[in-house]
Amino acid sequence: MNDKIADMVIRIKNAGDAGHETVVVPYSKLRFAIASLLLKNGYISSVMKKGKKVKRSMELGISYEEGKARVRGVKRISKLSARKYYGVGDIKPVKGGYGKLVLSTPKGILTGEEAKKEHVGGEALFQVW
Repeated sequence: MNDKIADMVIRIKNAGDAGHETVVVPYSKLRFAIASLLLKNGYISSVMKKGKKVKRSMELGISYEEGKARVRGVKRISKLSARKYYGVGDIKPVKGGYGKLVLSTPKGILTGEEAKKEHVGGEALFQVW
């Protein structure tokens, strides 16, 4: 498995579709930053680090509203084989404003709206809705 970000977001989506309360993903600083952003925007309900050193992982609580998972779909934009970079003018609403675009910028991992406010572009990681 090479694409660690795609693996993480697909695990979150699949756990929500299956009705699970939590999902465990391997820990990294990038994954933790993405999980924190998803937590802040209500797509997951909790983030807990587990383990030490090599065996570190994160337990993510799946967020539900009206019996359905909050994460209904994800689309990986920038892949290992083809990176996609967005300037400030390229950032558009996802699903008519219902979803979020997640970017890796010089100011950290930001949503599309936050990146526009900060007036920075970056690598478009994925869309979530």
